[in-house]
Amino acid sequence: MNSRKPLILVTNDDGYQAKGIVSLIEAMRELGDVIVFAPELHQSGMSSAISATQPLRSRMYKQEEGFTAYMCTGTPVDCVKLALNEFLDRKPDLLVSGINHGSNAGISVIYSGTMGAAIEGCIFEIPSFGVSLCEYSPDADFTYACEVARKMAATVLEKGLPRGICLNINVPQGEIKGIKITSQTQGKWVNEYQRSADGNGRDVFWMTGNFENWEEDNVNTDEWALANGYAAVVPVKIDMTAHDFIPELKKWDLMSFI
Repeated sequence: MNSRKPLILVTNDDGYQAKGIVSLIEAMRELGDVIVFAPELHQSGMSSAISATQPLRSRMYKQEEGFTAYMCTGTPVDCVKLALNEFLDRKPDLLVSGINHGSNAGISVIYSGTMGAAIEGCIFEIPSFGVSLCEYSPDADFTYACEVARKMAATVLEKGLPRGICLNINVPQGEIKGIKITSQTQGKWVNEYQRSADGNGRDVFWMTGNFENWEEDNVNTDEWALANGYAAVVPVKIDMTAHDFIPELKKWDLMSFI
């Protein structure tokens, strides 16, 4: 019988000192051995970016029985790649990214460094999920987000995930009513920049914006679940092919352009 504890790789995009990852680490240590590989600095919005033109550096900052933690100068995906290629002697049983300070629901999934790391784990065929709390405060209460993450981690360790699929989990502030399996809300960010001026009177632009929800009444979406007090779980595919459009595309007679 194999009595070896599960190995859980933890990362994030808010940096290794963020309260969200510190809380997540404690939750995951209840389930197995944990190795942390997290960015040294804040890396929000990095999606699946990698450091292709500069070297990476890493440093161990903590080690205890069943727990080792490193910081890395790169992006969340850099952290995952470096950990898997250079630092781990066996494949993790689970990758968990987060807990992010702020929502990654709806279209935000494509910009998210939190989900970029989870998707990278999925590419390496590791059961993976990202978890985010809909609260940006550095000192947010992660109690319920940790409960959701712990429950999901235990379930994924038991059941696994299909090849090519990871999970995007978002948790509202405060006590939650439960967990809903949902789809990604269709919509986009609008009014994304605020113009101001620097000390020399030159224009500078600060990212801001509002999410334009195209399906506010759809009770099967992540934004609806969050607005109504539920944690939302969206299965995400790494294959971005629009398979249903291929037959139509084949009718375009593109060979005539050659």
